[in-house]
Amino acid sequence: MKTLLTVCVLAAGLAAQVAAPAQAQNYPVKPIRIVTSPAGGGNDFPARLIARALTGPLGQQILVDNRSTILIADIVAKAPPDGYTLLDRAPSVLVVHPSMPLKSVKQFIALAKARPGELNFSVGGPGSSGDLGARLFNHMAGVNILNVPYKGTSPALTAVMSGEVHAMFGSAGSVAPHVAGGRLRALAVGSAQRSQLAPGLPTMSEAGLPGYQSEALHALFAPAGTPAAVVALLNREVGTYLRSPEAQGIFLKAGIEPSPGSPEEFTAIMKSEMDRIGAVLKAAGAGAR
Repeated sequence: MKTLLTVCVLAAGLAAQVAAPAQAQNYPVKPIRIVTSPAGGGNDFPARLIARALTGPLGQQILVDNRSTILIADIVAKAPPDGYTLLDRAPSVLVVHPSMPLKSVKQFIALAKARPGELNFSVGGPGSSGDLGARLFNHMAGVNILNVPYKGTSPALTAVMSGEVHAMFGSAGSVAPHVAGGRLRALAVGSAQRSQLAPGLPTMSEAGLPGYQSEALHALFAPAGTPAAVVALLNREVGTYLRSPEAQGIFLKAGIEPSPGSPEEFTAIMKSEMDRIGAVLKAAGAGAR
């Protein structure tokens, strides 16, 4: 899967922001907080790397605040738009508990059709990338696999490994070590093309669900109204780090493909994804569950 790490403004485009020159010129003058998923979750790892990398260039401590997936977006959206509270978001590899009697997506779909309503997906809270990926899968495969929400990616992942839940759509970075250790079985990647991060693993389209695409994206968000100059500064520093050989090595080893870009580029990607997935989820009646 391809993962994009960048900085943009939550719920508003940069063109709509009014910069505060004095504030931006003095930024930062106090510690910065990155609100992310519970410790050990898929978003926690990149958040901590970014925090460590930005502490030196920005001259301030970057604090990682682990919260429930359900709460983090609300916390950031309501924070002062001053660049001191940021959100690290993510989405996928379809994995199942190794005791499941299947080794392919086609077999998984066949089992779900034979046992409607009996299988379940572990998701890191309503509206999370795993939740959306699972709903998209249900709609496109014509199956009824129930979503079981947990308070973050880490507990959701633990639930699958323990056998409490049957399957999950998780980021490559979070599931890779468990797949390697035999605690999970990977069936396919959700990206449009095969990924170097999961050698030999077919795409969902190749594995039996044509047209399926659910890629994991990590990004930093700031509250709407954050000065454009502050967003640009953060974006520049994050991009500089992600392009470094050190960051490339660390992230690729962890199953994440760094692809830094501009806030405008990421906003366009988000709009495209919302249009594409939103139409499918609406047709599937996602809001009903």
